[in-house]
Amino acid sequence: MSQRYRITRAMQETGHAEKTISLEECKQYFASKPEFAYTSVFTVTGATTMSIEGDFFMWSYGETKIPFRHYEGDIYVSGTNEAVIPKMIEVASELVADVVEG
Repeated sequence: MSQRYRITRAMQETGHAEKTISLEECKQYFASKPEFAYTSVFTVTGATTMSIEGDFFMWSYGETKIPFRHYEGDIYVSGTNEAVIPKMIEVASELVADVVEG
């Protein structure tokens, strides 16, 4: 089972105006990052093919594409590829959010 991380503001003090990360904020933020592209369907191909609808910001890391998924005010990302850890921390820092497991 892979490790999953959540970028969230849920643990921030009340001084921050927004306790959630809005989809619009994500779209604006990731649009400024050339290594990210938005898609509303994430397709996993393996022994079978599965498509998942949602709001995904696909990070291109070499030949690999890693989804950062916006869901209910947070961003979720898998920690399967350890290269994602510094990128995830960078995203959380720039969005004034925390990283938690789960």
